[in-house]
Amino acid sequence: MTGPVHHSSALLPWLLPLPGVTLDEVIERAALQTRMDRKYLVTLPELAAVLGELAGTAAALDIQGRRMFGYSSVYFDTEDLQCFREHRQRRRRRFKVRIRSYVDSGDCVLEVKLDGPRGQTVKHRLDYPPADAGRLTEQGRDYVARALDGHPAGGRLRPVLSTDYRRATLLDRRAGSRVTVDVELRFSGPHGAVLAAPASTIVVETKSPGRPGAADVALSRLGVRPVSVSKYCIGIALLHPAIPANPWHRVLRRHFDARIERGPVVEAGGHPGAGQADL
Repeated sequence: MTGPVHHSSALLPWLLPLPGVTLDEVIERAALQTRMDRKYLVTLPELAAVLGELAGTAAALDIQGRRMFGYSSVYFDTEDLQCFREHRQRRRRRFKVRIRSYVDSGDCVLEVKLDGPRGQTVKHRLDYPPADAGRLTEQGRDYVARALDGHPAGGRLRPVLSTDYRRATLLDRRAGSRVTVDVELRFSGPHGAVLAAPASTIVVETKSPGRPGAADVALSRLGVRPVSVSKYCIGIALLHPAIPANPWHRVLRRHFDARIERGPVVEAGGHPGAGQADL
């Protein structure tokens, strides 16, 4: 007997009663390019309880009546996955480079995310041609090089992972913080492998100027603690099961028992192998 399916339609009963907010207001009041990010993996009942507590202060991003939106990102790393290894080893200058596409609007941005002081995340963003969403152009590489300020991996980046999911965004108008809720996660590798996370996997991320926000407090009351995880690291770990991913073993076992949808899973730097077709 299979469990309940949790996807974007299951979230709508809790999102629709919230007041709507425009994208311009979200950007104006909570762009937060330098911020504290906290991630959580939650169940639908836990999320519903949090949304109930936020009902008095939170508004949901609404664009032409829609509350859930499609996102697609292409991540870049070196051939030997140096960026992934630096995240696994918690290196001080670790970073991520991705091109994010907003599926519903057709917009596209190049983003460089850096780990800043005291656990902050610093994000650099550049509007990007949608036609080049899968590659770094010469302008894109120049932008990345400036943002990374001489990091040796910057000149050797290539696409290694794509992620797709649907997202709801909440704005806490009083605190100027944001909460995002991601469902229907899929990870794709350059060799054609596509892995889908369980339908019940819900990723909540809070983005605030500093101290924990209302959503963090509500989750803490429920006994839900932040997890150190990123879609990039989880996706690489799933698609390359032969490489070490020690910091995320528990999260992978509990929340990302993904199943292959299409194509073979490969080892880092290797070729598709029939023996790795299922996790």
